[in-house]
Order: sequence, then C-alpha cells, then structure tokens
Amino acid sequence: MKLLIDTHLLLWAAADKLPKKAVTYFTNEENELLFSSASIWEIIIKKSLNRSDFQIDPVTLYWGLLDNGYTELAITSRHTLLVADLPKIHKDPFDRILIAQSKAEGVILLTSDQGIAKYSSSILIK
Repeated sequence: MKLLIDTHLLLWAAADKLPKKAVTYFTNEENELLFSSASIWEIIIKKSLNRSDFQIDPVTLYWGLLDNGYTELAITSRHTLLVADLPKIHKDPFDRILIAQSKAEGVILLTSDQGIAKYSSSILIK
C-alpha cells in the first residue's frame, strides 16, 4: 500500500516517537512510504518561527527519509488545482496540499490529525 506520511508523523518517526499504531504501517515492508515536499517546506517555515514541535533540521530529515527508502512526492499544479475542490473541513494550507496530493495520486494519507482524517483518503493514527 502507498502511504503519504503527514508532517507530524514524519517528525515523530525521526525522533523515534511514533505511536504504537503507526509503527505497524512504517515497518510493514509491503508499504511504500511517501513524503511530500510540502512537509519539508512546512518544517522550514515553522522552524523559522521557533515552533517547539518543528526543531528538527530539515536537511537532515530530507536525506534521512531518502536514505531510509521513502519516496519524495513533489507538488504539481494538478495537486494545487485540486485544493480548490476540497471541502473546507481543514484550513491549514500545508495539510490541504497533502490531502490534495493523496487524492490526486490515489494514495492513503497517514495522519495523526483528526481534521485531516475527516477526508476519505486518510487513516487516523492516535
């Protein structure tokens, strides 16, 4: 199964603090783990704002994800156009592009955010 990992789960995975339910998705070798370039961008922006939950070095995270077999999903115009069609359930622009990417690519978005999980292409991890 192809799984697009939301930003917080990426951060928790890097810090070795994944919820137990998430570990099974991350360790199942049949799953292809994807990360969005939007997540790297979000980390850069929120780290520059001194958000305590975004203090990982984005360069280190990026190379670590690639070294650990994750596949990068770049943002395309097709993804951004789909954002306009999303219901207004969730307002965070970074999360909305992740939702649009998952829908456009036909992959599941793995998230810990209950707002994101209201979209049909998502799995909620608590």
